[in-house]
Amino acid sequence: MESPVAGEHAFHLSSPFSKSYEEIMRTATPRPSRQLGFTLIELLVVIAVIAILAGLVLQTAGYAQKKAARSRAEAEIAALSAALENYKSDIGDYPKLTNGSSSGTATPGTNQLSNLRGALAPTNGKVYFEFTKQMGSTNTLSTSTNQPILDPFGEGYGYMYPGNSTRSGTNFFDLWSRAGTTNTNQWIKNW
Repeated sequence: MESPVAGEHAFHLSSPFSKSYEEIMRTATPRPSRQLGFTLIELLVVIAVIAILAGLVLQTAGYAQKKAARSRAEAEIAALSAALENYKSDIGDYPKLTNGSSSGTATPGTNQLSNLRGALAPTNGKVYFEFTKQMGSTNTLSTSTNQPILDPFGEGYGYMYPGNSTRSGTNFFDLWSRAGTTNTNQWIKNW
């Protein structure tokens, strides 16, 4: 009979003590299969998606602001037109330009329309139109009639009396906003 080697029967194959030192260390200190955090590619993709979404939002916001300014200019031209009609029914004629002429074109953004402001909102007498502070050149509500009447785009309204006879007749006025563009087809007009 063979003699058993010392310690040979001391360890059983299913015993936890039967593993080698390397096996024990490998299972005792688990290595993560993947590094924690984000890769550079993942970060760049996320940044690109955020940039695209921000661009879409800003473009939509800019469009909404322009549309709102156009809508406000249309409403102001309609209100100014009604005020000018009321002025004419009381006085008998539309307001003249600053130089006293009843005809000619007031250049938008100049003080040539100051007489129009003074006629529609005099300091004494009947007020035909209440000007808002946004319609003044300094963004403050002033009783001064020297300010041009500004549209929502920051430019002055245009006024001509008598109006162009081919579109509005000789006994009518033209009132317009350039709507921030030089293309006359995109101007906001009362004709």
